[in-house]
Amino acid sequence: MAEHHVVIIGAGFAGLSAAKSLKSAPVKVTIIDKQNHHLFQPLLYQVATAALSAPDIAAPIRKVLRKQKNATVLLADVEDIDRETKCVKHSKGSIAYDTLIVAAGAANSYFGHDEWRKFAPGLKELSDAFEIRERVLKAYENAELVTDENERTEYLTFVVIGGGPTGVEMAGALKEIATRTMRSNFRNFDPKSARVVLIEGSDRVLGAFPAELSKSAQKQLEDLGVEVVLNTMVKDIDATSVTTSDGHLIKAKTVVWAAGVGGAPLAKKLGVELDRSGRVPVRPDFSLEEAPEIFVIGDLAKATSKDGEEVPALAPAATQAGAHVAEQIVRRLEGKEPEAFQYLDKGMMATIGRSRAVALSGPLKLSGWLAWMAWLFIHLIFLVDFRNRMAVLFEWAWAYVTFQRSARIIVQSDSKSAVKT
Repeated sequence: MAEHHVVIIGAGFAGLSAAKSLKSAPVKVTIIDKQNHHLFQPLLYQVATAALSAPDIAAPIRKVLRKQKNATVLLADVEDIDRETKCVKHSKGSIAYDTLIVAAGAANSYFGHDEWRKFAPGLKELSDAFEIRERVLKAYENAELVTDENERTEYLTFVVIGGGPTGVEMAGALKEIATRTMRSNFRNFDPKSARVVLIEGSDRVLGAFPAELSKSAQKQLEDLGVEVVLNTMVKDIDATSVTTSDGHLIKAKTVVWAAGVGGAPLAKKLGVELDRSGRVPVRPDFSLEEAPEIFVIGDLAKATSKDGEEVPALAPAATQAGAHVAEQIVRRLEGKEPEAFQYLDKGMMATIGRSRAVALSGPLKLSGWLAWMAWLFIHLIFLVDFRNRMAVLFEWAWAYVTFQRSARIIVQSDSKSAVKT
């Protein structure tokens, strides 16, 4: 009898967790990803803001799985899923599966305004971080060159749209760049004059956090000098401005989108009805009702935990889901009934800047320096390997002492495939 073949699409937290959890299972595992690296996405904004370089938060998938003899890694872009023939079609060919795990993640959602993408990049992949970093650094360089004060103000105004963790972290980092990193670097203007505006459509930032932590986060942002604009939607974005729902025009040439995410486009290839965000509704064990041999995990899945709560789109949840699905595959092979997933909530946290953060873990609510230290510790623990932890620890220690960001390099290239760090 042929060995049971498990194909995993995506090597993010969910997909990689599933693959590693199948290490000792009597199966053959194939991981397909369009990137050759696993990305520690919670720190992606630090690459975008020049605090870390790409290798600090990414590791080659092949390196991570090099000792797992039952795992094969394929670098390819998945194009289609044929449920009838149990086949995944990708850019280099096709591959058959017995069990399929779809962990393709999420994509930026512009709420029907995809034309805004070229003016306001989101932050999901390293290429997004490189683009944002280049825009931010070039804004300061251009501000040094121009003589018109109005134009200089446009270059020195940074707008972040969306007050979730990514938006809050980006806004805080951008203000610290202005007040600390760039200090004394320019002669024709004072970098501290840079303006950072955070726009949020609801009545508070970090809406998933308790109200008191949201309030603390807003105060910490404002203490840094970030302008927080609440209860305001974006009406339009172009190359030089952002127009809000109340008709206010903010002249800015650098805009970052952190307002919405949706399921990866690959979800449409599964032939099932998706929710409004493009996510795939799944059964309690993450399998599809229409095709039980297919599991969907991570940010792409709309799942409910055994306790009735919706599984959040967080890295710990994705990691737990991957391990759970691996266990269900083994149970099936042993003829056992599937088990419902129970999410173990390990809390949430968001950093705002140097010694500024908020954290929630069970009944424990932290803000300020203690929350920041907890954030540093947790993120170091969950980095991919020892080399990454040591590199990031060194960079953070250096930044803490000197207020400098070591990845402030602009790579001039017309090729989108240029290698950047």
